[in-house]
Amino acid sequence: MATRSRPAPSTALDDATASQLAQLFSALSDPSRVRILWALSSGERNVGDLAQRVGMTESAVSHQLRQLRQLRLARARKAGREVFYALDDEHVMELFQRGLEHVRHR
Repeated sequence: MATRSRPAPSTALDDATASQLAQLFSALSDPSRVRILWALSSGERNVGDLAQRVGMTESAVSHQLRQLRQLRLARARKAGREVFYALDDEHVMELFQRGLEHVRHR
């Protein structure tokens, strides 16, 4: 089986960047957070909607959303008294979809 050759990275991976990348993958290692990202992949949701879609309590979803926001995987938008969450940007969607494709590949 032949392996694809890839060009070497143009710059070294510094400690801070390596740490941030490890934190990103650590966040994606939790099934609850993955299900929340999946639910957000179809659009903006409030905590109650997310809790119902992923089968968790609102408190548990809020806790996970806090971590996802800290890692810039999710963002919040306040509308009056309600807060709506969405994927932070298209990179998060791409990362999620690529990971899902990889898992389903076999």
